[in-house]
Amino acid sequence: MKSIIRILVCTLLVIPLMSVHGQDRPDPQPAPDIDECFNLGIAGYTFARFDLEKTLETLKRTDVHYLCIKNFHLPLTSTDEEIKAFHAKLKSADVIGYAVGPLYMKTKEEVDQVFEYARRVGVKTIVGVPTYDLLPYVNENVKDLDPRMGMCLDIGHDRRNGKDPVADLEKYHARVFDIHLKDVTDASKHGYSVEVGRGILDIPAFVRMLRKVNYTGVVSLEHERNMDNPFMGIAESIGYFRGVIEATKR
Repeated sequence: MKSIIRILVCTLLVIPLMSVHGQDRPDPQPAPDIDECFNLGIAGYTFARFDLEKTLETLKRTDVHYLCIKNFHLPLTSTDEEIKAFHAKLKSADVIGYAVGPLYMKTKEEVDQVFEYARRVGVKTIVGVPTYDLLPYVNENVKDLDPRMGMCLDIGHDRRNGKDPVADLEKYHARVFDIHLKDVTDASKHGYSVEVGRGILDIPAFVRMLRKVNYTGVVSLEHERNMDNPFMGIAESIGYFRGVIEATKR
């Protein structure tokens, strides 16, 4: 008798599933960042050990559409034809390459090369890392500390330096043109990068500040943990950040 009851129960559970087979089903809700003043992206350095195809596959699976281009995916010596083919791949994946970098510069020639590279790639933002002695020369390229010269606020490095990323965003927001999203374990050089939500950063307060200062750039996850296999960490970090976005809307 008991076996008959089990069969009947299982049959009843299967019927509703069979009734929707082959019919249109409702889509998931859009990502909560879609109606924010800022956009969510991923920094190309996250994929330092993977090719562009794997990078774009990961962006697609996490429903992220902005990529900061690293030169291991598009070398500084790329031809115009190679740049065109690169952008075609991004477009086919519904991804926008919104900036290049970080790019390190140790000579005036390298500064010139990076500016020319950004022009040919067609981006408006360079995440540049010139040596201190080159700053005056960089300044010549941007004309007397032009308002378009600013910073990439890496909130993980900022916290490890003993600073408060929330306060720094409020203070310097007029000069913040890119943000690297990450979390760290300590506000010192001993801290290291972890999945967003597992460290000490106040991510809800940071999201609220993004809205308060009306930051309209990209917040790019730069995942630096388990870089041989970062994909679970990327998904966890993106999911946590989107959860905070949704929760802080109320």
